[in-house]
Amino acid sequence: MIVDDHPLVRRGIASVIDGEPDLLVCCEADSIADALQQVRQARPDLLIADLSLGDGNGLELVKRLRAQDAHLKILVCSMHDEQLFAQRALAAGANGYIGKEQATEYVVDAVRHVLGGRTWLSRDMTERALSGVTRGHADFARDPVGSLSDRELEVFELIGRGCGPSQIAEQIHLSVKTVETHREKIKRKLGLRSGVELTRRALQWVTERR
Repeated sequence: MIVDDHPLVRRGIASVIDGEPDLLVCCEADSIADALQQVRQARPDLLIADLSLGDGNGLELVKRLRAQDAHLKILVCSMHDEQLFAQRALAAGANGYIGKEQATEYVVDAVRHVLGGRTWLSRDMTERALSGVTRGHADFARDPVGSLSDRELEVFELIGRGCGPSQIAEQIHLSVKTVETHREKIKRKLGLRSGVELTRRALQWVTERR
């Protein structure tokens, strides 16, 4: 099953997978709500999910799916920075992370790897992980944005995409007051003094990752 809010991306990944004689894409979804419903109906062996979905963050989808089904294999396929998001995806319950720029070449290998019960990461990310373990920690992301919680990072990204507190609240189903609380925590963690500095920093961060 493929979950991505861009139809062309879904069809591109599906065409690669369907080209394999023993693999088949059983269904597609473009949102968290649609994915949760279709997973119950189609019961796929593996789900490939983006992190940026129309009605929320893919990390939340991974957490909810993992809470519902301990056996479902989940592979995150995203354009987001692997160094920052791969750890978060695995912590949420995913079995692997692949960048969209690598998907055409490696998605079949990643799918087979995860279906085989193993974890998929890029070679570079695997080396970083092993290096972190040998140093006694697993903090691969030196960007202070890496100190944000999953929810704070979601709010931070939406700020960088030009969303105001009310828009953020509506999109991720929180109260405006809760969003404002997250904004204050983000400012404190990143050492920012004002809402203007927060917006500028978030915009810069989002722009650098496009």
